[in-house]
Order: sequence, then C-alpha cells, then structure tokens
Amino acid sequence: MKKRARLLWIDMEMTGLDPERDRVLELAAIATDWNLEEIATWTAAVKQAGAEELMRGEFWDKNKSLRETLLAESAAGKSEREVEKELVEFVKEYFVLDRSRPIYIAGNSVHQDRKFLERYLPEVDKMFHYRLLDVSAWKIMFMHKYRQKVQKPETHRALDDIKGSIEELRTYLERAEQGIKANEKKGE
Repeated sequence: MKKRARLLWIDMEMTGLDPERDRVLELAAIATDWNLEEIATWTAAVKQAGAEELMRGEFWDKNKSLRETLLAESAAGKSEREVEKELVEFVKEYFVLDRSRPIYIAGNSVHQDRKFLERYLPEVDKMFHYRLLDVSAWKIMFMHKYRQKVQKPETHRALDDIKGSIEELRTYLERAEQGIKANEKKGE
C-alpha cells in the first residue's frame, strides 16, 4: 500500500480539560490526504480506573447519558500503553515517517488534545510536527471577519467530532475558493 496520508485528525474525550488531573477515555483518528479524503480510521476506548470520580461538574451533570456511555466503554477499554502502541502502528501504516514529509495533526482545538498526547501518549506525540492544523482558527476568522458561522454537530464522541471537523474545514475551504474565484473574475 502506498502511504499517502498527510493529516492525522485527532479527537479525544477526556474526563475534563486539565491534562495534569484529567484522563483520556476515548481516542479516535482519521488519516486524510490534503484533499481531506479519508484514507483510514482508528478508534479506541481507554481503561481508566477512577474516571467516575473525575467526571464531576456542570458539563457531566448536563450530559449524564454521555458520561455513562464513556464510563462503560472505558471499563471495557485497553490500557494507555496498548492504545499508544496501536496508534503508533496506525501512523506507521498510513504515513511516511520522514522529516521531509512531516505529519501534522488536525482537528478543532487540537492544541488541547496535543497536551494530553504529550502527557499520556508521548511516543505518539513525538511522531508529529510542532505545527498543527486547528480548524477553530478558521472558525474564529470566519465568525469575526465575515460574520459567517458553520454549525458542526457536537456529539462529544471522538470519531463523530473528527468527521464534523473535516466537514467544517471543507466548508471554509469552499467559501475561500469562491472568494478567490470572485476576486479573479473582478480582476479580468
């Protein structure tokens, strides 16, 4: 198989947002090319003893069903080391491991996921370029400069959230291309 993936879309569901305290419960990845065409998908649930105690507060009170689903999947999940090993193998299978072809991670607010990768899955984190593709930067620009908002579904499930992020970026790119074409037409 020809290794042609260029972006590794990552999303995680965690017990919270503090990498010093909280833990990863679910992790998903989609490998795409630069055209955002899906090449491969990977998901895993992470076994986390004590996760229930970390899942307190307003968000979890409002999302009790999600909380129970994630806890049940975590109970049947794999250790962080097993998950890390699987994700490393996934990356090796679909990406060229060569500094001349850096692997960029992508997603919505993916810098937050990167903090958890660095802390809990360091071997995976080392595989990625320091730059990343954060769809939320596009979101900010389109909301504030162009007054356009793209609504993406927020299921708080890792794989669904990645698919929503890819579609959101496609929308921004389409709108940007339309603007470029309109400007080129004006310049004729």
